[in-house]
Amino acid sequence: METAVKTNTLKDKIVSEFESSKGALFGGLKLREEALESFLKQGIPNRKSEEYKYVNVELMLKGEFSFESTKTISAKQIEHTKFIKDAIDVVIVNGVFSNDLSNIKFLPKGVTILNMADATANEVFQKHFSKYAEINADAFIALNTALANGGVFIHVAKGAIIEAPIHIINISKTAKNTIIHSRNLIVVEENAQVKIIESFESVNATAKTFTNSVTEVVVEQNALVDYTKIQNENEFGHLVNTTQVYQKEKSVVTTNTITLSGSLVRNNLNIVLDGEHIESHLNGLYLTNGNQVVDNHTLVDHRKPNCNSNELYKGIIEDKSSATFNGKIYVRKDAQKTNAFQSNKNILLSDDGTINTKPQLEIYADDVKCSHGTSTGKLDADKIFYLRARGLSETSAKKLLMHAFASEVVASIKLEEVREYIEEKISKRFE
Repeated sequence: METAVKTNTLKDKIVSEFESSKGALFGGLKLREEALESFLKQGIPNRKSEEYKYVNVELMLKGEFSFESTKTISAKQIEHTKFIKDAIDVVIVNGVFSNDLSNIKFLPKGVTILNMADATANEVFQKHFSKYAEINADAFIALNTALANGGVFIHVAKGAIIEAPIHIINISKTAKNTIIHSRNLIVVEENAQVKIIESFESVNATAKTFTNSVTEVVVEQNALVDYTKIQNENEFGHLVNTTQVYQKEKSVVTTNTITLSGSLVRNNLNIVLDGEHIESHLNGLYLTNGNQVVDNHTLVDHRKPNCNSNELYKGIIEDKSSATFNGKIYVRKDAQKTNAFQSNKNILLSDDGTINTKPQLEIYADDVKCSHGTSTGKLDADKIFYLRARGLSETSAKKLLMHAFASEVVASIKLEEVREYIEEKISKRFE
C-alpha cells in the first residue's frame, strides 16, 4: 500500500500509514503502538535539537513521499553488488528481505537466517528484539520500531565459527520519493565467531529515498564479531542508520563504517560494554564532495571494569560538502581500569568545505586511562613539494597523500576482498 506524505502533515500521514498497515506488521502490536506514541511525542528532529543540529532532516523530508515495500528487480541488476566470493548473501530490497535474490538455502551449521517477518516465533528473536535500541532514545528508532516491515534476523549459535562472511546487501530502487524502514537483529552467542558486511547501494534509483535503518547486535560471552558497513548510495540516497551493539564479558567487536557516497548519511553507532574484559574497536572513514552531508555520532558506554575501547574516524571533505563527527565515551562509576581512546582526523580539500568535530569524555570512575583528540587541516604542502621533486605530478602527489591518510582505516578491514573493493572505490573517487 502507498500513502502520500507531505512534510507539513508528516505526523498525520505516518499515523494513517500505521493504522492502515498495523495488521500486517511483524512483532507485537503493543510495542508498535508504544513506539508510535514515542515518535509523536519526540517529533521530527530539527536544527534546534542538539543531536541533529548539523542535519536538516525537515528539509530532507520536504515534498511528497510514499511508503513502498517492494520493487521488482532482477538478479542481473544486482550482480555487481555481490563482490565477496563465497559469501552468504542476504539481499534486502527497499527494506524487504528477498529470499529469491539471497543465497541462504545451504547455510553452515550454527547459523540461522530468517526474514524478520518470519522470525517472530523464534525464541531467540523474542528474547532480544527491541531490547537494546530504545524507542525513547531517538525519534528515528521509535519511527522504525513502529513501521518497519522487513529486514533480517541472524542467529549464530553457541560455539559456532562461521568461516564464510555474511553479506547484507541493502538495495534501494525507486521511481518516486520513498520512505523505507528496515530492521535487523543479529545475535551471536558465546564463543561464536562471525564476519558481517553490510552494504547500501542504489540500483537504477531515479527518485529520492529516505532509508531509516535500525540494527541491534547482541554479542555474548567470548564471542568475536567483525562488522563492516559500506555506504555507497547515489545522489538520491538519504540514510539514517542506527546500529546498537550490546557486548557481554570477554567479547571482542570491531566495527568499520565506510561512507563513500549518498546525498545525506547519518550514522548513529552506540556500543554498550556490559561485562569485564571487553574489547571494542570503532573505525570510520568518510569521503564527501559536492553538497553531500555526512554525520557520524558514536557513543561508547563503559559499564563494567577492565575494558578497552579504541576509536579512529577519518574524513576527507571536498567542494561544498560538510561532515560531522560527534563521539562520546561514557565511563560509569563502576567501570574502573577502563582504557578508552578516541581520535578524529580530517582533511579539507576546499575553502568551502565544512567539518564539525566534537570528541567527548564523560568519566565517573577515577582509575582509568582515557584520551580524545581531533585535528583538521589541508594537505601538507611540504610533502607535496617533496613528492613533486621526485617526479610526481601535483595531482598524483595529492592522490598518494590522500590514499596514505585513508589507509590506516582501510587496513583495519580484515577481509581482503572487502578491503580491495573499498580501495578501488576510493581510487575512483580521488580521480
